[in-house]
Amino acid sequence: MESQPLRTSVIGSYPFPGWLEFASQNLGEFGANDIAEMQDDAAIVAIGDQLRAGLDVISDGEQTRFDFNLSFYGFIDGIALEPSSPRRFGPPAHDQRGKHEVTGELKALSGLGAVEEFERLKRLAPKDGPRLKMSVPGPFTMSGRLLPNADYPDRYALTEALLPMVRAELEALVEAGCEEICVDEPSMSCYGYKEDTKRFVDIFNRTVEPVVGKTRLCTHLCFGNFKGHAVGYRRYAPLFPDFLDLKVDELHLEMASREYAELEVIGEVAKRMDVAVGIIDVKSYFIETPEFIADRVRECLKYAPADKLVFTPDCGLSQTARWAAKQKLINMVGGVEIVRREL
Repeated sequence: MESQPLRTSVIGSYPFPGWLEFASQNLGEFGANDIAEMQDDAAIVAIGDQLRAGLDVISDGEQTRFDFNLSFYGFIDGIALEPSSPRRFGPPAHDQRGKHEVTGELKALSGLGAVEEFERLKRLAPKDGPRLKMSVPGPFTMSGRLLPNADYPDRYALTEALLPMVRAELEALVEAGCEEICVDEPSMSCYGYKEDTKRFVDIFNRTVEPVVGKTRLCTHLCFGNFKGHAVGYRRYAPLFPDFLDLKVDELHLEMASREYAELEVIGEVAKRMDVAVGIIDVKSYFIETPEFIADRVRECLKYAPADKLVFTPDCGLSQTARWAAKQKLINMVGGVEIVRREL
């Protein structure tokens, strides 16, 4: 897929406006038409913030995914959704998200909902504006919230059951005209230090195989960001060189929150594919200035050429307050533009 020098992009999610946070916790008070209007309004807000930042690639901010369970697991038959958090008090962390019981054959006859989201994004975004991107969770990451049973005895069995559903969703997105798709597999990067990385690559490549070459494929490899906290061992060394065999056009790496540790790895990635560098720390309320961003872009150029570099936040912005997310994106684009003018 065609590369654009020093492209600016996003991972996918964006913070909800305050009113949407409230409404999403009280959906029972709204009718179907109210909710549809709310979804459009929220997407318009996220699109507008990204347009004003001047990004080359935008998403719908995942504004209609009111709850991760309802957004993906809610489309899958054979699951009893966990009714509440297993730990409701104490410091916020990943263990507050429980696992769902598998009660039957796993299938998603109506898809996973991403195509409807993309159609909304197409309808609401400017016709000649930035490229439009959709994000879909990969099967290994999705399997992490499901409890194995006799039919699906371990996480890999669950992954294999979910894989055809994700693959079908990717094919449907391409059929709908989606030019850029991110297959999110943060669980692979979180647990690659203790799992078989070649097996991960095989799972990923089989998932995306039908759409390779038909859309700009990306994957996002971070170390977790629920409530602004990481969950995995935050090193990329255990993933490479195997992950260089992922069939993607763009590989995204979390760098800013890790103080650009292992930045040299982007040089190896750039030999195979575009490398998206996380240059905005979504876990911090330090607002990177354009000059600060420009310095980091110049540092990246020591390892990879401009036409192979993409710049994004470290992760989705859903766990960052909107006021901070807006300014961080504006400054990210501004900093990249400083360096573009130097080329």
